[in-house]
Amino acid sequence: MARMNQQRGQKGRGGNAPQGGRGRGGQQGRGGAQQRGRAPQRGRAGRPQGLGGASRSDLIEGRRAVEEALAAGMPLKSALVAAPTGQADPALERIVGRLEERGVPVEYVPRSRLDQLSSHGAHQGIVVRAKPFEYAELADVIRAAGDGDALVIVLDHVTDEGNFGAIVRTAEVVGAAGVVIANARAAKVGVGAYKTSTGAVLHIPIAQVSNLARAVERLKEAGFWACASTEHAEADVWSAPMGGRLALVMGSEGSGISRLVLEKCDFAARLPQRGRVESLNVAQATTVMAYEWLRRVSTGG
Repeated sequence: MARMNQQRGQKGRGGNAPQGGRGRGGQQGRGGAQQRGRAPQRGRAGRPQGLGGASRSDLIEGRRAVEEALAAGMPLKSALVAAPTGQADPALERIVGRLEERGVPVEYVPRSRLDQLSSHGAHQGIVVRAKPFEYAELADVIRAAGDGDALVIVLDHVTDEGNFGAIVRTAEVVGAAGVVIANARAAKVGVGAYKTSTGAVLHIPIAQVSNLARAVERLKEAGFWACASTEHAEADVWSAPMGGRLALVMGSEGSGISRLVLEKCDFAARLPQRGRVESLNVAQATTVMAYEWLRRVSTGG
């Protein structure tokens, strides 16, 4: 395993690793082309301009995916629906009604237009554009952490959107100051993340960065101790210094934490296990370790 960075004495971190969250008490400051002519216009918010300018990552296609986006409370910008052909489609009409109730502009267009937008040809008569998610800056996460005990979860190229959303949900529930992700080769805030986070993505800062190793350095400069979660660690989570101001680094589902990021961490911790299964997935492991941080700062233990 790469050597952990044992340098001490950065401003705000003191001379020793934090012991069970003792010190300054509770966390402060939680952040937290138009179609011409024929198509009738629906909704009160105006014409949706044919989803012009939408990148494919902003598009949600298919009835089930749109229904899931609505159920998750995902902010939606506009919708294109296949123009009626004379045969009633109650299921599609119900979805259109829900969109209109949310104030989402709906435009009826030829099915060929939806075929052009579809990434896999399974739009089922509807394509919706989501509003681009507004990511935070790392400085916003640090600001949300305040000066006392705080948790920031750093994800090293976690790619599964379901795991990502579940981690964001855990982060919000335990009162973390924010989540930091890479801006490439990593899961982003999409329908899956809205769904598995149960909307938590709207209530906690999520920062995208181009260099995770540098982000860990900046967190350390702001008084955080960086913990690498890895099954190769000598110390388990119960004996590691998991309290105080903690940047918890979780690795990708397949490769774990990259060498460059691992070298920036102050210490490593693992989850103890007695069973035969290899390990928990990254979302489950994050939940256990985040709650250990919460226990330490809540009890002073």
